[in-house]
Amino acid sequence: MMLKDVLANKQIVFGALVIIFMFCAAILAPLLARCDPYQLNLSADERLQPPSREHWFGTDDLGRDLFSRMVYGARISLSVGFIAVAIALVIGITLGALAGYHGRWVDNLIMRLVEIMMCFPRFYLILMIIAFLGPSIVYIMVVIGVTSWTGLTRLVRAQFLSLREREFVIAAKALGASDFRIAFRHILPNAFASVLVSITLSLGGAILIESSLSFLGLGVQIPTPSWGNIMSAGRFYIDSAWWLTLFPGIAILITVLSFYLVGDGLRAALDPRLKR
Repeated sequence: MMLKDVLANKQIVFGALVIIFMFCAAILAPLLARCDPYQLNLSADERLQPPSREHWFGTDDLGRDLFSRMVYGARISLSVGFIAVAIALVIGITLGALAGYHGRWVDNLIMRLVEIMMCFPRFYLILMIIAFLGPSIVYIMVVIGVTSWTGLTRLVRAQFLSLREREFVIAAKALGASDFRIAFRHILPNAFASVLVSITLSLGGAILIESSLSFLGLGVQIPTPSWGNIMSAGRFYIDSAWWLTLFPGIAILITVLSFYLVGDGLRAALDPRLKR
């Protein structure tokens, strides 16, 4: 019944199809790219060409094919988003499970740590760390991940607090199951629906943060293509070469919006209160 509700939600289906399309484009980038995304062509005839049959999305100020750079940029943006969320997922679920299952001083210690992290504006904290460590794809993934776990920790903690006194947990304790098995084999699967919604929403946010950092010059560095640094390079030619900012902007908008649509649709499909 749950799968039927999910598939019946049009915004989930639309968002999922867009995400799958973006993934396929990223995976098949060597086949889809019409040119080498790093190849320079400084002749006046090739620089800042508008969209045409030869260059579907036009060319940039160095004569590089924008469509090819967009396709390869999808790899960077999606991989940064998923790896960053994976890091946040490991930290958030572990700390949230510890806080919600054990309670008492463990819960107080973890919740105080969460509150300290939430005192700092997240994006400015990321800017500060990246400015100190230097722009690198690895650093960006790690920094976004280690600053994005607080919301997931609170969510998992709340789920554990509501589930740890249920009958199936008491039965597992009576049978001698270990705390680790009870937490991650019995309680966590029952909280998976809420965690799944949080993951999809976090993916869109991570991609948006990476694009923002790259736009500011603190993210993925040129010549490696990412949607953010393509937009950043195109802002100097926004009056004469509109395609340099339009196409990556649309790609970021559609991808982030699709993740939000899937997350919001899952929340509506999996929460019986919203269905009523």
